[in-house]
Order: sequence, then C-alpha cells, then structure tokens
Amino acid sequence: MPRRSRDDDEPNQSRRDFLGASAGALAALGTPAAPAAAAAPMKAFAFEEATLADLGARMASGELTATALAGAYLDRIREIDQSGPALRAVIEVNPDAFAIAQSLDRERKAGRVRGPLHGIAVLVKDNIASGDKMSTSAGSLALDGVRTAHDAPVVARLREAGAVLLGKTNLSEWANFRSSNSLSGWSSRGGQTLNPYAYERSPSGSSSGSGAAVAANLCAVAIGTETDGSITSPSACNSLVGLKPTLGFVSRTGIVPIAHSQDTAGPMARSVADCALLMSAIAGADPLDGATLEKGMPRDLDFTRHLGRADLKGVRLGVGRQYFGANEKADRLIEAAIAALKDLGAQLVDVEIPSFGKVDEAEFEVLLFEFKADLGRFFARHMPDGPMKSLADVIEFNARNAERTMPIFGQDLLVKAQEKGPLTDRKYLAALAKCRKLSRAEGIDAALKKHRVQAIVALTSPPPWIRDPVNGDSSRGGCTTFPAVAGYPHVTVPAGYVAGLPVGVSFFGARWSDAKLLGLAHAYEQAMRHRKAPQLA
Repeated sequence: MPRRSRDDDEPNQSRRDFLGASAGALAALGTPAAPAAAAAPMKAFAFEEATLADLGARMASGELTATALAGAYLDRIREIDQSGPALRAVIEVNPDAFAIAQSLDRERKAGRVRGPLHGIAVLVKDNIASGDKMSTSAGSLALDGVRTAHDAPVVARLREAGAVLLGKTNLSEWANFRSSNSLSGWSSRGGQTLNPYAYERSPSGSSSGSGAAVAANLCAVAIGTETDGSITSPSACNSLVGLKPTLGFVSRTGIVPIAHSQDTAGPMARSVADCALLMSAIAGADPLDGATLEKGMPRDLDFTRHLGRADLKGVRLGVGRQYFGANEKADRLIEAAIAALKDLGAQLVDVEIPSFGKVDEAEFEVLLFEFKADLGRFFARHMPDGPMKSLADVIEFNARNAERTMPIFGQDLLVKAQEKGPLTDRKYLAALAKCRKLSRAEGIDAALKKHRVQAIVALTSPPPWIRDPVNGDSSRGGCTTFPAVAGYPHVTVPAGYVAGLPVGVSFFGARWSDAKLLGLAHAYEQAMRHRKAPQLA
C-alpha cells in the first residue's frame, strides 16, 4: 500500500486515503488502472530480480546501503502498488523502515555484519505479529489499528538477522478461512491484491500479497504462512519459489491462527537459494511452541547445505500422477519438468498415495475446531487489550459492519467454527487422528517407503484462474493438501508458463527433509531457469 517517504507525515495520510477509498466497496476488487494511467511507461527498476547474494555483495563493496535499498523498494511500492496498476500487495508500510536501515548501515560501517540478510528489505504477511507501529490484522477491519506488544519469533529472528522490515503484505482475509465463496487476495482492510502477471487473474492465497510483492520486485524476499496451500499456491501462481516447512521448524507463536496442527510460516522468494537463506534465518526453537522443541528435529538449521549439486544422479523420485488431469496444459509442463529431472540423472517412478482423496472431510473438521480455540488464545496472549476477545466477537463485528466487511462474500466458515465445541470433543479428536493416519502412515510415508523414493514430484496448482467475485475461487487440482495435513515439507519452483500464466512444480517428502527438497528444487531450477519477471503495464 503506501510507501514510507522521507516525509514522516506522508505514510499515515496515504494509508488513510487508500483505506477510505477502498474498504467496503466493490472498487476494492482491484480493477486495473484507467487506460491513460496504464499507458504510462514504467520506470526501469535498478534492483529487478536482484538476489540476496547480489545485494549483499553490493553492500559489502560500499556501492549500496541498506537505506538506499529500502528507499528504492518504497519508491517501487508507490509506483506500482499504490499507483499505476495498484497491485495492493502491501497493506501497510513500516514508518520505522528508514531508521532501521540507517542503524544497520551504521553497524556495517563499524564492521558488524549479521549475515546474508543484513540490510535486506523484507515484507511480512499481515497475520504475523510485529511489536512496532504497524497493525497485525489478518486483513480484517475488526483488527485495523490493533497492535501487538511483542514481535512474533519469526519477526524477531528477521530483525536479529539484520533484515529491514519494510512493511506488511495484504492477504486473503483471516488467511482465507472466512467464507466458502471467498476471493483469494481480498481483505476488507486491504482490498484486492492483483496478480502481476495478469491483473484479472487470481494471485492465489492466502499469502497473496507476499507472492505478488516478491514477483513484482517490491521487496527482496517475503514471509508467508500456510495452513493448506497458502505459501505454495501463491508462489506457483506468481512464478516464485516457496517453502512450506515441516511443522516445528518455524515458531507458530504470534501468528494469527487457523489451526495449530497445520499452521506454519515460511519463505517466498525469486530463487531457491534466497528461499533457503531466508528459511535459515527464521527457523529455530521457541520455548512457547512445543512443536519446535521436539527431539527428532535436526539440529543443523542451515537450509542451504544441499544447494551445491549439479545433477541428480542417484536420486530416486516419485511422480504423483494422481495429481494429473486437472489442467492438460499444466500437465504438459509437469511432464516437461519430469523429463528435465530425468536428464539431470534422477530415476523417476510413478507412485500412488494409498489414502489419496480421503482426507478432505476430516481436515475441514479439524480446521473448524482449532480455529475457534486457537483464535481465542491468540487474542488473550497477543492482544489482551484489543477489541476482539473471541471468534464470536469477530462474527458480531462483521455482521454489524457488513457493508464494509462483507461486500463480496460472507462468513459462513466463521459461523461453522463458532458452533464447534472444545478440543476435548470426541469428534475433533477422531478427525485429528484420521488426518494424521491418512496423511502420514497411510499417505506420504507409505508412498515413499513402498516406492523407495526421496520425494514426490507433482503439479503445485493450476495456472491462475479468473477472479470471480460472484462465485468465488474456482481453482481445482494441485498437491498442497497431503503435505499440509501431514505437517511435512513442500517446495514449489517455477515450471514455466501457460499462455503467460505461471505454473509451479512441487517436491514434497518426509518430515524434516526440507533442506534435501530445496537441494532437488535448486538443481532443477538451475538447469531450467524458468522464472521471468512480470511485464507490468
């Protein structure tokens, strides 16, 4: 949304002007700019497609400063996110971004460099708590202006690594868990995020703003969150690399929840190397999150360690043909990806997940139960003085402000969740046990073991679909559910384009195999180099 200029009063006014014009109106669907505005040529961007290594080298040489880099990205946000095509990927700019960048420049000048993220401009999804002047709203007007006292561990680790928190990204409201007819990338607070590759197409979600922002070069890298597909699908639909980590590698504390059994934050980037570096920065134990303290978690949190291989000789991969058939054009790209993997020396065998198609109902039941319980806990811990105390309060706020909060779709999922009982309910416990059994022992683990493969390769999701405010999202197909329900890692990498629309290929596998999957994805990426920046009009 608004950029942070050197005029301290400008960002707040810009934010008020934008929200006043967009919230609660159908105009917030994000119609592209008028022809006269769209015809204006875009200025060349000095850091288009820049990698973390590129930016770090330029800062090390003295050619670039963190302050200059932050300023360039903020100008870029003003030009194409707030103006021009108005992507609406950034929901709020950090008013302290320049001060943070200047402080990091002073550190570098004094000889202290924190690592590869020192001085790098990062955007974070607006359902992740930041103990600063920005809201943590999950895109909802019910939480507009509500701040948290403390950073989520994800944000704290980014700051510790030297990242400049440039702002927060728009998202599908409540991480796309509000309505059965929701529109990905739309929130009552931020309006509609556009897909930079085709404005009338969906950016996918719920990490829509993070995906569009990285794709359009509004930042170096970004953080998204996923419960089921919310990192991997928008990454694929925006020609990015995205990692949905193994549950437990990244703290869930301070993230506005859907379901603790599946929620995780993760990196979104333009390259596998950048994705791995960002993941290395945010992973680690959190005493408030038991999943990060499990004994089986690897102690080596360097997610770049498998990026050096030039081929895939000796690697046995499974082809998930159960995921074919949703889109024949996308299938052809995945067949080409399979051929490329074979050319790299990998052995490919067709695999079947025994429980394929059997987990959806149980997963939905788990999400409804956990959302109600987890949201109440989040409010109590992170927003004790905020206006919302429970899911019931959110439902009531939306109903009372329906003209602003529900101009496009309703809140039937919130209502269904509110009807659920506590997490001691037998229906919940049975559904959770079913999910774990079908997705793990009778799902991914069974397929990996039977076919003796290191990972499964499949279509991430179909090409971006036309946005439809009447019927909601129309995406079908894709492989996000099993790794999400299992809590296992899932990496997507660009596989090419269908009529200019991005398509991603996925690698998913066993628990804690994140670094190995990144290595596989990196070998493929370096051989094919499909990623192309969008041609913004």
